[in-house]
Amino acid sequence: MAPQITFARLPDVPLAEITAQMNDPRVGAHMPLLQGTWDEATTRRFVAAKEACWARDGLGHWAFLGDGQYLGWGGFQKEGTEWDFGLVLTPEHFGAGLQIARQALAFARADPRIPFVTFLLPPSRRSFGALARLGARELGPVRYDGETFLKYRLETT
Repeated sequence: MAPQITFARLPDVPLAEITAQMNDPRVGAHMPLLQGTWDEATTRRFVAAKEACWARDGLGHWAFLGDGQYLGWGGFQKEGTEWDFGLVLTPEHFGAGLQIARQALAFARADPRIPFVTFLLPPSRRSFGALARLGARELGPVRYDGETFLKYRLETT
């Protein structure tokens, strides 16, 4: 049975759990912008930056919990005029991505600020079928912070 997914704020998760996640090479393999080893100070700055998005935009990244257990983080971040959706799971929970994405996208469809969502995925990903099943369409490659990503768009209205 699939776990009950809930969304919490990142400060509600012990820093050590996020730090361990971000230091796992299986996570870093698909995060070309991830640099160096994370320590508690790095994680604290990361959480503060994500919370600043909530203060600035009224929306940001959540911690995803499955039956109360930390599964990873992600959510919506304003990139210019677009809302980009990101999802970074712990390796033990990589399979929960579609369930979490569907729940987050239901949130986006109910929010009038979000007429569409974008996704930036590294070309290292082997499968993009989940995005197609969600209804996203590929826009093509884009450069972001010096790295190439494949950009997708999903209409929410």
